[in-house]
Amino acid sequence: MKKIRLAVAGLGNCASSLIQGIEYYQNIGEKDCIGLMHREVGGYKAGDIDVVAAFDIDARKVGKDISQAIFADPNCTRDIARDVPFKGVEVKMGPVLDGVAPHMMNYPEDRRFVVADREPCDVKHELEASGADVLVNYMPVGSEQATRFYAQSALDAGVGFVNCMPVFIASTPEWAEKFEKRGVPIVGDDIKSQIGATIVHRALTQLFKDRACIMDRTYQLNIGGNTDFLNMLNRERLKSKKISKTEAVQSILDEPLEEENIHIGPSDYVPWQKDNKVCFLRMEGRIFGDVPINLELRLSVEDSPNSAGCSIDAIRICKLAMDRKIAGPLLAISAYTMKHPPVQYPDEVAKEMVEKFIRGEISGAEGRAPARTQAVNAR
Repeated sequence: MKKIRLAVAGLGNCASSLIQGIEYYQNIGEKDCIGLMHREVGGYKAGDIDVVAAFDIDARKVGKDISQAIFADPNCTRDIARDVPFKGVEVKMGPVLDGVAPHMMNYPEDRRFVVADREPCDVKHELEASGADVLVNYMPVGSEQATRFYAQSALDAGVGFVNCMPVFIASTPEWAEKFEKRGVPIVGDDIKSQIGATIVHRALTQLFKDRACIMDRTYQLNIGGNTDFLNMLNRERLKSKKISKTEAVQSILDEPLEEENIHIGPSDYVPWQKDNKVCFLRMEGRIFGDVPINLELRLSVEDSPNSAGCSIDAIRICKLAMDRKIAGPLLAISAYTMKHPPVQYPDEVAKEMVEKFIRGEISGAEGRAPARTQAVNAR
């Protein structure tokens, strides 16, 4: 089986966990191979991914081999495979655009981005020269211009695109049409975690619905200490993120909650938490006899490996779609792994759709569920 040639935009914690994870699963036996939602996808194993190009703007990463860059400050995620071998892939300087929030300059260098004094490379040329099959986007939250730049670069180079960030590309009809016309697949938008705040909130919302419990109000508050949480202290960068996370929960409900009764989004930056994310979730509703019920949950998890657990499936299915000459938004894997897909499906339906797509029982970019399935359009 040939390899998947991957390009990565943004060598932060999420990319570090992904690249370490690829190495980890190359060196572990089938018996101990835990933590993968799919051990194989169309014959591709997790260890069949080769990173062949990488882009960043940080002076401590640009110019270094990716095996070194993924451990450079301000990355702080837990080690999965510290001994990543030298890859011979130099991290290239990307355009800064809106990728760095100005307020970050008020924090110590080991916790923030340090912009390299270099000219940006020709990203399209680097993608073509590397022979990349898929480009995964890990720009910081709020990087609208930068995400659009890398989406366009993927189009120009003819490579598949996995948009892990809350900038609406796959879920915007104009962009979706561009990818379909160019003949390349796209997965997006805004990666879920394997077991994270959004997927747990969705599951509990579905439980309330299935058990005839009316949900009156809910909140989800998150804290963490990585650059993502530092970046999100600028609330102006959170508009798309809040829409994405809120719609992921609202789409489960028959009647969406009023805006004043639902609050979902990052709460605060706590440096010593590093890459650990803590979610505080509360749901208030009514059961039999109109009697109140309150549910509170605390979830603590290493943020970036949690993301990589979904990214590694999205990347492999994007490549599988390329092998099958399927273009445009991949609805099944997008609904399964993303918070703001082009079409929202219940998680159990999305999972079934993904299994069918892998087996080749669903053809075409739509990856649609059978007609009897009720899909909820993203609002």
